[in-house]
Amino acid sequence: MSDIQQAMALLITAFDKYSGKEGDNHTLSKAELKELLANEFGELLGKSNDKAAIDRIFKDLDTNKDNSVDFREFVTLVSCLTQMCHEYFIGKK
Repeated sequence: MSDIQQAMALLITAFDKYSGKEGDNHTLSKAELKELLANEFGELLGKSNDKAAIDRIFKDLDTNKDNSVDFREFVTLVSCLTQMCHEYFIGKK
């Protein structure tokens, strides 16, 4: 597999690791999202134990307002964070 294919597979695996612990296997509840953010993003997002911050992230990601985060909404988060990291490191050059 190419590097990008491996990255795609890792995103799917990470999402599936947390989704479905509560309810639907294809979405993340707020608790599942919080666990994913803390374990997979660590300090990249800052205060992953800040309830208000988690609530804001969840609300912003849940674009269809179904009270869960599906894979498409999760990938939006990863894409935005990746772009921000890229811009940060370009600025360091």
